[in-house]
Amino acid sequence: MYPSEKNKNNLRVIKTARSMIRINLAVLFGYKPIVKAVEPDENRESKFTIYKNKKTGYFSKLTGDYRFGNSIDKDEYEQVVYWTFYSSPRHRRPYAAYLIPKDIKIGERVFVKDLIENFVGQTWNQGNSWRLKSCEAIWNGEELEIQFNPEKDVVRMYG
Repeated sequence: MYPSEKNKNNLRVIKTARSMIRINLAVLFGYKPIVKAVEPDENRESKFTIYKNKKTGYFSKLTGDYRFGNSIDKDEYEQVVYWTFYSSPRHRRPYAAYLIPKDIKIGERVFVKDLIENFVGQTWNQGNSWRLKSCEAIWNGEELEIQFNPEKDVVRMYG
């Protein structure tokens, strides 16, 4: 069910299970699940505004970019939802598990495709931030030590 996979840097890919069925299936196939609670992600948020076409009545022009408001035709569109920041739930279940292969070696560097933990991976000077989806890690025999360095790993966008 979970074939071994390598990423572009030839690192073994560690998969994440986000349901009890998948976690138990991984046990059946010999994996050691490291089960963790999925914490709320207070750092990740985005913004949006919505405009309505005054002539047709249709809602459109959803945008998350402040610059968009400067170019919209105010005679044609009416802003009906003003700039709103929000943080949507990341996953439906409050738990997940990293699926650790039985032949992993202590000190092995791996690639975690779907992080459970919340790290800010990208920011925009307009206030938005997005979570880091994947990262390298090192297996210490008990846990994956996520190799995240906010000084060099966060992408900062300007616009």
